[in-house]
Amino acid sequence: MLHQSIQIEVPGRELDETIQSKIDLKTKPLGALGVLEKTALKICRIQNTLKPALHKPAVLVCAADHGVVEEGVSPYPQEVTWQMIMNFTGGGAAINVFTRQHGMQLLVADAGVNFNFDPATPILHRKVRKGTRNFAREWAMTPAECDQAMRHGAEIIDQLHAEGCNTIIFGEMGIGNTTAAAALLCKYSGTAPAYAAGAGTGLKEEGIRHKISVIEKALQLHASITEPFDILCALGGLEIAMMVGGMLQAAQNRMIILVDGFIVTSALLAAQAINKNVLEYCLFSHQSNEKGHQAMIEYLEAEPLLNLGMRLGEGTGAAVAYPLVESAVRFFNEMSSFEEAGVSK
Repeated sequence: MLHQSIQIEVPGRELDETIQSKIDLKTKPLGALGVLEKTALKICRIQNTLKPALHKPAVLVCAADHGVVEEGVSPYPQEVTWQMIMNFTGGGAAINVFTRQHGMQLLVADAGVNFNFDPATPILHRKVRKGTRNFAREWAMTPAECDQAMRHGAEIIDQLHAEGCNTIIFGEMGIGNTTAAAALLCKYSGTAPAYAAGAGTGLKEEGIRHKISVIEKALQLHASITEPFDILCALGGLEIAMMVGGMLQAAQNRMIILVDGFIVTSALLAAQAINKNVLEYCLFSHQSNEKGHQAMIEYLEAEPLLNLGMRLGEGTGAAVAYPLVESAVRFFNEMSSFEEAGVSK
């Protein structure tokens, strides 16, 4: 199993004092660049350098369908998943716009969409099966299926890393995946379903109440499951499992992981439950407007860069936040110190 073989080193703290000194001696009041200063320090620590750099940033959008949609938890039909993938390939989705804007590579991977794509479709064809099973009635994935999706994610990240990428954003697409993400939040953190489940793609109050009841039913069914990997198998999605594998591999490769919103953070909840050290490589892009994301952020003791009221998914929040990460690196590398500028402290 992939999760048993991953080895993630905790970045050393040997340079921390020197990094902080360099930040403090820039031509500004102490702490005046706020979260950008913390971001610069973390990037320097990850890369173990006083000359940080962001190379070939990429977005990997993982897509899959969810058996739990049988319970009526989404106002959109399942067909929207494959239709949105075709929109990605046509360049018309929000994530296409933002990756073009920032010159990022965009990859779209089919982890388990309930559709037969033409082999010529310009996506990464990594389908494990056509969607998960209904986790309100049985395990969503067998351990072998979950492991295979994780391995696919790890292999894609390894290839990107081999091509020189050191900064990765994960995105997702899958009708029903906010229900899976909420269920994972409940199981990993102990959050109550009423605080975890939100509108998703646009549920009204009655729909949200039904979604909560479906999650409660699933949690009762899977109450005896406690191992982090088994929780992912029982309640996760194939795209979520792919992201988990990708995150663990990215951390093993000492890459920067710029974390997106609710669904992506649910994958991080699973990844950090499997190996806590993955958090050492994560920067949090934004606070999603999806209800349960606040609980996730608090549980992980994270500090998001932005709060724009976004809840689109696809990796869009992280893509929008990327220039702030770039700004953190640039001020660290390019801003003069008091001594260099001849400015009195």
